[in-house]
Order: sequence, then structure tokens, then C-alpha cells
Amino acid sequence: MNVRIIIMILLFSTSCEWNQFADKIYYNGNIWTGNPNRPNAEFIAVVGESIIGVGSNHKSFKGPDTELIDLDGQFVVPGFMDSHTHFISGGFQLMSINLRNVAGKDEFISQVEDYVKNIPSGQWVRGGDWDHEMWGGKLPSKEWIDAFTQDNPALLSRLDGHMALANSKALELAGVSKETLDPPGGSIERDTQGEPTGILRDEAMGLIWPMIPESSPDEMDTALEKSMKYAASLGITQVHDMCNWDDLETYVRNKEKLSLRIYALPYYTHWNKHKAFVEEHGYGDNNLRWRGIKAMMDGSLGSRTAWMHTDYKDDPNTKGLVVSADTLELRNVLREADESGIQFAIHAIGTRANEWILDEFKAIEEENGKRDRRSRVEHAQHLLPKDILRFYHDGVIASMQPAHLYDDAAWAHKRVEDDILKGTYAFNSLIKSKAVLTFGSDWNVASLDPLMGIYTAVTRHSRDENNPNGWYADEIISVEDALRCYTINAAYAGFQEDKLGTLETGKLADFVVLSNDLREINPDDILNTKVVRTVVDGKDVYVK
Repeated sequence: MNVRIIIMILLFSTSCEWNQFADKIYYNGNIWTGNPNRPNAEFIAVVGESIIGVGSNHKSFKGPDTELIDLDGQFVVPGFMDSHTHFISGGFQLMSINLRNVAGKDEFISQVEDYVKNIPSGQWVRGGDWDHEMWGGKLPSKEWIDAFTQDNPALLSRLDGHMALANSKALELAGVSKETLDPPGGSIERDTQGEPTGILRDEAMGLIWPMIPESSPDEMDTALEKSMKYAASLGITQVHDMCNWDDLETYVRNKEKLSLRIYALPYYTHWNKHKAFVEEHGYGDNNLRWRGIKAMMDGSLGSRTAWMHTDYKDDPNTKGLVVSADTLELRNVLREADESGIQFAIHAIGTRANEWILDEFKAIEEENGKRDRRSRVEHAQHLLPKDILRFYHDGVIASMQPAHLYDDAAWAHKRVEDDILKGTYAFNSLIKSKAVLTFGSDWNVASLDPLMGIYTAVTRHSRDENNPNGWYADEIISVEDALRCYTINAAYAGFQEDKLGTLETGKLADFVVLSNDLREINPDDILNTKVVRTVVDGKDVYVK
């Protein structure tokens, strides 16, 4: 075949592709594609689940049956991908008591009492999300709620999920008493007489969990349905879910009903089940995948269980906790999982926890050889300068949740010194070092709203309004950097950058329409921006 014929064939095939008619054309938009080679566009043409055209003139894609959707000049970005959720737990939170905005003891007590009046005797009181820093730092105790919960066991979590308040009924059911020893990776708060106060930290909460009845499949399905509906209203088109095995089974059971994409990362203690599941089913598909595992090194700063190099300022008796009860078991699982091509997503908040897991990732690479692992540190909250640089050099992804800063900046100075805080939520330093930074929410621990995350990343404002110019303002990033962390970087973190994360021909049609151009408005107005439309797989899953 001569060169002329080859050229004619190529021109013919290209012309056919150009003349393909779209099922839908979203036009007259202010579109940020996320593609550096073509960052702006006015239309998106879609066939089925895929984008067939992005640009400024949509007429060549318009056929007799093409549906035209006028975007009315509104701002369009790739679908938001939340890189760290506890998604079904979030659904249960929507159905449980919410103490997130409680500002004092009396309000805490009255809200729990009002809630208990409307549930049957014997039902567990769950939820919580309280923050004792909202009322000066005094921890609640079982005495606050015992008087009206004699018939209802209660376990109410702090907002970070690393500390909870149990009432006397729950402690009694679990056999937790003065004689109960602290479990590995956890601690029981005690009064001056050695009696449990009801506050349980990290693995100590596990003393209560076996007493709580397992949720039925119908309850799990309902929680998932509520979460999906809520996520769609916020422009979220995919979540990376740090989940348990029941959650994964729920996703599989509801696969045909999913209105967003799920990347499930079950906890490492389920590794044997996970390995067998992967051997039978592979890693999943574009809509539901399970290629990673989650593990935890430490707790949280708020609960003083984040593992630090130095003592806490307000409790010099502790440097935090290693939550993993058996680090040898964890190391063994990580190595076996690595040999199966499984991605790691390891929770590390304190400086020592981050150093430990970065060392471990490096050791695994040296033992098993280099490959495209994309290992992740979930939170990466407090980093020493030398460890910030390691994320890029070692090819490790920093998976962070900017909305946590909004709360923590109001009180973190009580816990740790300034030299530590300079490496806290180090967004800009990580980006400047060329590390891959991705954003999520940690919902149900913090707000699921990506706009809250973007707002916090670009302002570094705190809830106490004491940082109008930004808390450690050198770490402020641009709106476009924040958008990349919620889109293309998140896609990369899930091995999907060839299909998602930018709006370009050949990729899946996931995008969100916003009422304001986040790049142009005052950053303080980001939280006043509304999600107008959410599209997943070329289908509208939310329209305001």
C-alpha cells in the first residue's frame, strides 16, 4: 500500500470521527477542562458514557436527534473525586444524631436527650461528631447522658473518629470496668478513682463495637442510597472509600444502582478475603473497583493519639499512639499485597507516623523492586521538612483533607509547637516539590462538600476567624491547584487518569456545573457557590 492511499484512509477515518453525532451537547459553557493543552472550552459533546468532543464550535457534532443543553455561561469542571471517605458510614450519619455544631455542655446534653426521646428502648445511640474544643477543651463524660440513657446504650464519636463517649449502659454491656486494661493501640480515660469516664480512644472503642448489632443489608442499602443522593448534590462523581468488608459487599450488591463511581479500599484486616476476591474477579471496572487496601498507623491530633516525635504540649506524658496493634502483621500483609499489585493507602497523621510509613514504603520497593505502585499516605497531616521532599522523590501520593484545617487551626497550637505546625497541611510545599497531592473529605468525619475543601485550601481560614490572612499562609494554593487535587490528581491516585480527571475526547463524561467561576470570584464567596448539575457517565444524576 503506497503512502497516498494510507493518507487517504487516515483522512477518511478522521473525518468520520469528526462527523459523529452526539447524543447530548452541553454548550454555551465556561468550561475548565483541566487539560493543560486546551484548558478552556465552550461545549462538551457526549455519546453514551464518553466525551467525543470538547471545544468552541459544537455544530459538527449536532445531529437530528441530538439533545442540546444550554449551560448559560456557567462554570464547568471535571467531576469532583473525593479521595478519602467513609461513605456508607456517612449515610448512617445522615440518619443519626449530629452534635457537630454543639458549643457547650448544656447543649450537648439537651440534644442527646431530645434524640433519645424519639427512639425505642434498647436502640443504640450512634453518630455524634462532637468537638470538645468547641467549648474550651473539657471532655464529656458518661455522667452527662447517663440519666436519660439507662435503656439505650450509646457510643458517640468525636468528629475525628479517634475518640468516643460511651454511656454506662454501653460500658456495662461490654464489660468495661475499673479493672479493664487499656487495649493495644488504645486507651480508656479514667477519673481519679480509676473508673472509666466513658471516653475511649482509638482501639479502646473496639471494646464496645462488638456489642453493637450489625446493620442489616437493607439498612446498608438505605445508607448507601442516602450517601449517593447527597454526594450528587455536591458535584461528587467518584469516591475513594476507606471501607470495611460489609461496605464492599454492599457496593457489589448495588452495582447496577450506583449513581457515582466507587473505588473501595477495604481495611487490611480483610486481606485474605480481599486476595481471594481479586483472584476471582480482578480489580473491578470503571464504576466499582477494589484495587487498594487501607491501614492505620496512628490516631488524631485532637485526641492526642497522632504519633509524634515529641511529647504533646498539653499532655507531656504522651507522644500519641501506634494504632496498629501488630506492626509485624501489618508489614507482612503489605508485602503480600504488594506482590498482588494492590495499592496501599495508609493513615498517618503525626510526624513519626508519616516517617515510619514512608520508610516502610521505601523498604518494600527495595525488597520487591520498582514499579508503578502509587502508594498513598492518607492525611499526611504533620510533616517534617525532610519528609515533604520524600513524597516526590519516593513517588508517594499525599492524600489530604483540607477541610480538617478549618477546625484544627483553631486549637492545634495547644497540642504541638510552631516548628511542627509549619509542616501541617503543607499543600503548597508538596505542590512546589512536584509531589502528587490529592484532596478528599474524610466524610463522615468532616464535610463532604468539595467546595469547603477548595475554600479552605485557598484561604486557610479557621473557624475561630483568627486567621483572616491564612493560617501559615505560605501554604495557600491557587483555585486551579485545588481543582487539580480534586480531579486529575485524584484520578491518578486511583489509576484512572486515562479515563477521568480532565474533560477531553475519549474520556468518560463526568463533570459538574457550578453557579460561579471559582477562579474569578472572591475566595470568601466560594462557599456561596451552588452545584447546578452533576453528570456521571453522560447522565444527569443531579439537577438543581
